Amino acid sequence: MKIKSGRFKIFILAAAVGTGLFGAFVNAQTNPTNEQVIQIVAKKFNYAPNVIMLKKDRPVVLEFTTLDVVMGFNVPDLKIRTDIIPGKVSRVHLVPDKAGTFPFVCDIFCGSGHEDMSGKIIVT
Repeated sequence: MKIKSGRFKIFILAAAVGTGLFGAFVNAQTNPTNEQVIQIVAKKFNYAPNVIMLKKDRPVVLEFTTLDVVMGFNVPDLKIRTDIIPGKVSRVHLVPDKAGTFPFVCDIFCGSGHEDMSGKIIVT
């Protein structure tokens, strides 16, 4: 199909640019801080991943699910604590403001291997 009209070409170009700008606007409205999302799965008796790498001053959302029982996620040094409940997604928003290695543990007794349920967050 050959397009002869100059006005029609301008209309098509304007529609394409407008669609791109609208898409960028909608994307900016749904994730205004451009947070990094990290999914963490808990199950007896570990977290996957059990080492979480973060960048200092970059916003992040930790999303938790569990495959079996109620768990806890506690990082005392970063003042982070949440319950992880079967069938639900728990979210923690944070902006790490200091570099270092911060251990985390399950703080809800989840069975005989509970004491092995730990990991670390490394902020660089």
